[in-house]
Amino acid sequence: MTAETSQTLDRGLRVLKLLADTDHGLTVTELSHKLGVNRTVVYRLLATLEQHALVRRDLGGRARVGLGVLRLGRQVHPLVREAALPALRALAEDIGATAHLTLVDGTEALAVAVVEPTWTDYHVAYRAGFRHPLDRGAAGRAILKARQGRIQDAGLALTHGELEAGASGAAAPLLGVSGIEGSVGVVMLADAVSERIGPRVVDAAREVAEALR
Repeated sequence: MTAETSQTLDRGLRVLKLLADTDHGLTVTELSHKLGVNRTVVYRLLATLEQHALVRRDLGGRARVGLGVLRLGRQVHPLVREAALPALRALAEDIGATAHLTLVDGTEALAVAVVEPTWTDYHVAYRAGFRHPLDRGAAGRAILKARQGRIQDAGLALTHGELEAGASGAAAPLLGVSGIEGSVGVVMLADAVSERIGPRVVDAAREVAEALR
């Protein structure tokens, strides 16, 4: 560290890099050990980064990279959407249902990219920017399953009527993408999700994850 640099800023940037390199977040104690500083310093760093939405802490106290990191660059969200759109378009056309990419924003699920099928007579209207609690809807539930390590079935989540009456959803989490928690899913007007749709959604989630790596 030279006289021209800021020790606090350096530590804050190191916190962000450490969090970006883990899929499950880090506790204050873990960050303290990795940084070689006491817990009080880590608490102050996290509190400051949280104020700018660069870091978020889940209910278990684990710190993760926040979506404020994405907002630092105006082109990041468009780049994420651009990377996901080919797989989402193919999914929407194949299934005949609205496909979406959803990312975690704090305690909510945020739809950042949506593609509606072109050939159906009707489909569920779902817009980019739509938010809902993580524990409601297939998109959020898939993310929570991945967070909890419940990925025996690739983290596939199926729901019915949780966000809109008469609508069913299927979603699979993005796995192996450092610093991003999200899912790819479809929503349709149906009483249940047919057996062929789940594997197709899982494949699309894998395609998007590969595009974002």
